[in-house]
Amino acid sequence: MAVTIAVTRERRDGETRTALTPETVRKLTGLGATVRVEAGTGQGSSIPDDAYAEAGATVARDLKTALAGADILLKVRGPTASEISALRPGAVVVALLDAWREKETVTALAGAGVTSFAMEFVPRITRAQVMDALSSQANLAGYRAVIEAAAYSRGFPMMMTAAGTVAAAKVFVMGAGVAGLQAIATARRLGAVVTATDVRPAAKEQVESLGAKFVAVEDEEFKAAETAGGYAKQMSAEYQAKQAALTASHIVKQDVVITTALIPGRPAPRLVTADHVASMKPGSVIVDLAVDNGGNVEGIKAGEIATTPNGVSLVGWTNMPGRVAADASSLYARNLFAFVGLMVKEGALALDLDDEILKAAAVTHGGAIVHEGVRG
Repeated sequence: MAVTIAVTRERRDGETRTALTPETVRKLTGLGATVRVEAGTGQGSSIPDDAYAEAGATVARDLKTALAGADILLKVRGPTASEISALRPGAVVVALLDAWREKETVTALAGAGVTSFAMEFVPRITRAQVMDALSSQANLAGYRAVIEAAAYSRGFPMMMTAAGTVAAAKVFVMGAGVAGLQAIATARRLGAVVTATDVRPAAKEQVESLGAKFVAVEDEEFKAAETAGGYAKQMSAEYQAKQAALTASHIVKQDVVITTALIPGRPAPRLVTADHVASMKPGSVIVDLAVDNGGNVEGIKAGEIATTPNGVSLVGWTNMPGRVAADASSLYARNLFAFVGLMVKEGALALDLDDEILKAAAVTHGGAIVHEGVRG
């Protein structure tokens, strides 16, 4: 019997993305799967129900119908209680579970006997690059951060006019991971003078290759500040103090600051203090891409734009990829298709939890939480 793959509407506040596009409907049916989609699933990403139907999916009128007997549920964010209760024991959920913080959801999935996989836990190995949802979404977040900054700031390029010359905007990107590098590239395309910082030594070459200047305290701790998985390590208080002093002297000159620093499983590190913000000139803009994890910027408010007494705009939009929903959904759906290909063989569900990718991403299975980092 063919595996049934279901996709339901995103029920989390502010989520505009979807886990399915007509393109991936065709690819999933090509694997021999039956695809069922809840009505309205693609609305936030400008995908009408008819487009899913034309691609070969069955459009279900409601949640219960969409999930009836489903073998796999694909989501952007973790499922809600109503979705979990509608799943059969032994069903599989694949989503950006935010498993370190959404403990209640993880516990409910385990209690329902559901096998769940967190796309944020897909290992950063060559074989899994096409499944790297964190990178695909961070790319778009970095792009959109610059667009948001441009909407509130001065023009980015230098312009020479009969009335005089307009200086190029100065943009400082803090954190040169996927989001930061895309922010650098986008700001450079718009004509800004860009500087960037990161605690990982490998980032220096990447930043400079995009035409930006690298700014960091390059001491011995800096040289060892990267994990085997390519993430930034938590830096010592001494290093943070030195970096903060450098940041203070640099940030005062900037028109735009974009912060992107995240540490897996921990609150976002504080990079920009209230004193830094107070030192910036009126009309400056700070966009914090880590606001979902507590924020890199002191005083940032999740989901809001605030203006400080000295006239600095603090942009705290959550879910920045969702502000480019059509493209974000397209990339994420392809990430999911590649992941599903590991567990669907000849049209049937065939879980192999010894597969290194599935094993790394598994959060719940057999009624228990199986991911050590989440269980602990």
